[in-house]
Amino acid sequence: MGAYCNENLSFSPDCNLSPSPDLRLSKHVHDNVHGNIYLDPLALKFIDTEQFQRLRELKQLGLAHMVYPGAVHSRFEHSLGVYWLAGEAIQKLKTYQGSELGIDRFDVQTVKIAGLLHDVGHGPFSHLFEREFLPKVLNGFTWAHEEMSAKLIDHIVDVHHIDVESEMIKRVKEMILASSEFAPPKSAKEKQFLYDIVANGRNGIDVDKFDYIVRDSRACGLGCSFDFHRLMETMRILGDEICYRAKDYLSIHKLFATRADLYRTVYTHSKVKAVELMVVDALLKANSYLEISSSIQDPSEYWKLDDSIIKTIETAPDEELRESRDLILRIRRRKLYQFCNEYSVPKDKLEHFKNVTARDIACSQKNGGVLLKEDDIAVSNVRIDLTRGRQNPLESINFFKDYDSEEKFPIPDDRISHLLPTSYQDMIVRVYSKKPELVAAVSEAFENFQLKVYGVKAQVHDTPEKKKRRI
Repeated sequence: MGAYCNENLSFSPDCNLSPSPDLRLSKHVHDNVHGNIYLDPLALKFIDTEQFQRLRELKQLGLAHMVYPGAVHSRFEHSLGVYWLAGEAIQKLKTYQGSELGIDRFDVQTVKIAGLLHDVGHGPFSHLFEREFLPKVLNGFTWAHEEMSAKLIDHIVDVHHIDVESEMIKRVKEMILASSEFAPPKSAKEKQFLYDIVANGRNGIDVDKFDYIVRDSRACGLGCSFDFHRLMETMRILGDEICYRAKDYLSIHKLFATRADLYRTVYTHSKVKAVELMVVDALLKANSYLEISSSIQDPSEYWKLDDSIIKTIETAPDEELRESRDLILRIRRRKLYQFCNEYSVPKDKLEHFKNVTARDIACSQKNGGVLLKEDDIAVSNVRIDLTRGRQNPLESINFFKDYDSEEKFPIPDDRISHLLPTSYQDMIVRVYSKKPELVAAVSEAFENFQLKVYGVKAQVHDTPEKKKRRI
């Protein structure tokens, strides 16, 4: 990938290709995953803004560092990593098929900037902000960080007077939104494959995943046998679509399986979810006073919101924040919501599954004994899949035999191995007691709920007696 030394930062789609300058003369940072990352002048214009530097204050894995102490890397280095891989991917395609596909300097720069800015609109605490906190305060209104990324890009360009082609910014935003439910129609009718490099809405294989799977695994001290370099080196465009060699089928499956493993062991770890539930409650209790959610439509205010909101609550003396402060103090002192038990939703019930609520559990208690209230219980509905819900994402991928062939084709998984999974989604229901003295009562109510819904206890084993006796 080349970095551009020419300070004229305005490109047009029909600009001529020019030789890449000497990378040794470019600014660069050393990344612990990719090594030296070379930064072109346009990227630096965006990086050296307070809006982009905010990403340093957003931990990539939110609250996972409460269980995995090494997981303190930020969205800043992840964004640089995606910028680098996006550049590497488009440069490899240009090297091997550039003249055939008409890939020009404008395309290269656009894809790189999309990689750099894809997460600039992310909220605090990883996905907790938009998936757990905002749905409880927006009354059905949907919000996505990809949309805020698009708004913030316009804001950055306007505030910092960045000289960049308007068509490039338009396509950057389209590329960022490509895999979201808010994806707009693509303005470019040709070279549709460019939209699948950063955020692939077609089948989920993109450089965003390439970076975070390796980066997150390394930060948490976990092994990662998935090798994205092989896929980037051998991918090929056929029929305006990124295709892969048939022999790489299992490598692609490993990408999705590794991601699912990270979800199960790190992102949705039972203790991580306990902390998340407590932080959500703290934010909800503080929202009316601090107006945390008030800036989500205004990029000029939203960029000021980051993970430090917890420290703001923790150190504020205001009486209105007392309940929120108490919850954060409990987290500091490791007095977490107590995990009671969990079960995996039976495969034949997945299609019509509805999220279990605290009310469902409270209403399942038997008469007599402790009277549980809805506010005594927290429920986490954990969905783990291979990026396509209950569908196999590999069914959306086309392959090719070898470089002499122009034919692309899907591969049914039973043609590869009978050891591959036949189900592609898990739904796990976890229940927590907010008070340690109520673990036994909540556990019993949870068991009653399972018996009422499924006719059997779906959980693997009873809640340990030691946990029930904990006060």
